[in-house]
Amino acid sequence: MYLLDTDSLSILEHGGETARLLIAKLSILEANELAVTIISYEEQMRGWLSYLARSRSIQAQVEAYKRLKKQLENYCAISVIDFDERSAVEFQRLKKLYPRLGSMDLKIAAIAIANDAILLTRNLKDFGQIEELRSEDWTV
Repeated sequence: MYLLDTDSLSILEHGGETARLLIAKLSILEANELAVTIISYEEQMRGWLSYLARSRSIQAQVEAYKRLKKQLENYCAISVIDFDERSAVEFQRLKKLYPRLGSMDLKIAAIAIANDAILLTRNLKDFGQIEELRSEDWTV
């Protein structure tokens, strides 16, 4: 299984050359081989709630809700992997080993490790520090 991290999801949503490259590489996978984590959903929802709160004009709100709905449709079309008990135990272990890494990144890594998945990310600087984590950058 391959897991997209939050940054990879943002790349896909914004489009552009990097997104086209990532899409081309993802096209070799079967639909059941690709998933996201509930942590990425949380991160993106926090961003959307903040964005919506800052939208002052009614037109900006209409556009924001259209984009939010598109994101909801995207999440409905892909498997979302839980932060379950195995992931929580793994997270606690990783937190002790890598105290300088962010909690959200460590939760994503914990889910990937607990599910024997490969994490697709551009953030190899941080995720690459985690020895047990298999991570790859498919945007290059």
